[in-house]
Amino acid sequence: MLKSELDKLLSSCMFLIDRCVSSQELEQAKVATLGKNGRVTLMLKGLKDMEIDQRRELGAQINSIKEQVLQRLVQKFEELSAREMETRLSSEFVDISMPARDTYRDGRLHPITKVHEEILEIFANYGFRFVDGPDIDDEYNNFTAVNIPEHHPARTMHDTFYVNLLADDQGRKLLRTHTTAVENRALRLHGAPSRFFTIGRVFRSDYDATHTPMFTQIEGVVVDKDVGFAHLKWLLTDFLRKFFNTDTVNLRIRPSFFPFTEPSIEVDIAYSQHKGKITLGSGENWMEICGGGVLHPTVLQSADIDSQLYRGMAFGFGLERLTSLKYGVPDLRGYFESDERWRKVFGFHGFTR
Repeated sequence: MLKSELDKLLSSCMFLIDRCVSSQELEQAKVATLGKNGRVTLMLKGLKDMEIDQRRELGAQINSIKEQVLQRLVQKFEELSAREMETRLSSEFVDISMPARDTYRDGRLHPITKVHEEILEIFANYGFRFVDGPDIDDEYNNFTAVNIPEHHPARTMHDTFYVNLLADDQGRKLLRTHTTAVENRALRLHGAPSRFFTIGRVFRSDYDATHTPMFTQIEGVVVDKDVGFAHLKWLLTDFLRKFFNTDTVNLRIRPSFFPFTEPSIEVDIAYSQHKGKITLGSGENWMEICGGGVLHPTVLQSADIDSQLYRGMAFGFGLERLTSLKYGVPDLRGYFESDERWRKVFGFHGFTR
């Protein structure tokens, strides 16, 4: 094959590309030069009938032509794209004086967000420090440090979501099942005396109208030399009075059991019901509202705090439960299902927070 034929091949391909005035024409030129039956492709296919030495030499030259054609195609495409964009911008315009279409939908605060802010403000006024911890924790902080023994059913697979990560000296990795997992870290960091609270997501293998696999807990801890049930009851009563914006809050305390508190209590709030409307704070009916108790000495010792010198009290609420009681949300699953209709009913405007 003569050099003149290769030069003719290159010049003809370049001519096809340079004469294109639109992206559509350039695509046709690409097919005509580098396509399955394009000029360069057919020339490469013709090498199979040549001797090996000749095939090697001509193959390198034709491939060089192919690279030049490809580079020119890319360059031409950028030129045409810029030209077409300029033409489009010069021919199109937006009249900003025209009224907007009636498709705007105002955003709303999720009820959980609103209640989160309300609780932050209340506990900040008590002088509590906000602390936080990781969603993916380990067995030590989630169970061992808060006095949950190895044989406890909460550690089993049907209650806890374990994560497929390598275990270390702190045990297996898991999605924390309660915000109590934050206690050991916070106590070690801040020592005693201290008062802190946390609000965070927790995960359990459960799902129905009153339980979801992910929900939000509020946990509060006070550690000092002279704290006990009297302080705990006053704090819970005053918090609920402020949160539900009512002057009267009657509470009923029942004995219970939690591994991390001893003694432990569950707290009920009085309520009345009239024509389907529930009024919290007073009445002849009782509804469980939270749990708590005096911190178990083992929990303090795990954080290197002298349990002979200091005592602690702890309490916990379910954020979705508090939100449902305050704003009348009937089903916990609605918090997480991203239903636009649900958001319109229970969401809050940002300016009314």
